[in-house]
Amino acid sequence: MYPLFYEVQAVSLAIFDLDNTLLGDDSDYLWGLFLVEQQLVDKDFYERENQRFYEEYKKGNLDILEFLAFSLEPLTRIEPDTLTKLHAQFMREKIAPVMLPKAKALLESHREKGDTLLIITATNRFITGPIAEALGVEHLIATNPEIIDGVYTGLVEGTPCFREGKVTRLKSWLVANQQNLEGSSFYSDSHNDLALLELVSSPIVVDPDETLATHAESKGWPIISLRDESTQTSLRE
Repeated sequence: MYPLFYEVQAVSLAIFDLDNTLLGDDSDYLWGLFLVEQQLVDKDFYERENQRFYEEYKKGNLDILEFLAFSLEPLTRIEPDTLTKLHAQFMREKIAPVMLPKAKALLESHREKGDTLLIITATNRFITGPIAEALGVEHLIATNPEIIDGVYTGLVEGTPCFREGKVTRLKSWLVANQQNLEGSSFYSDSHNDLALLELVSSPIVVDPDETLATHAESKGWPIISLRDESTQTSLRE
């Protein structure tokens, strides 16, 4: 069993992955399940593809552009006002149950130290913007869906925030916000984030997948848990 907390040092920038790190599940995957439940997508096709992409993500061979074409397409068919209402329902039914009290406490510990909090996630901003707001985190770097005249096009604006793309997007954010990585920390569960974990001053691994756990142990990185036993057993393997 991993310890619940790693002693937080005074750092200027505290960076957090979102899915299966600050949350006890994957918000992108949960959005897909929610769309199926609302009968807004074809059940058999969407469940099959949603699971396939999730398995590919865990294995480290996800084609991010193929996945984004799949995941952003429903946004193009739903009126913006309806999307807003659906997301509020999604937050209540899918996200609230996977909010982790220990994750909120960790965020608060960094706030008390005066750190700048930043969430960086591959999941698109439509899904994650309200989640970051609910967690009280002002700064968010996410994959940006293209919007023209207030309507989602199904395309991606700029670099997807995935794997090495997270590093690219973070470096741009640092310049734009006059920040640097001196004394920085990054919390993540996934081996897909190794490029960014290697970049920061203090990589901290949270309830990691097997590949990341092995790498972290070889590097001597701290490994922590933000889940209690009941949450642990409810997570998908």
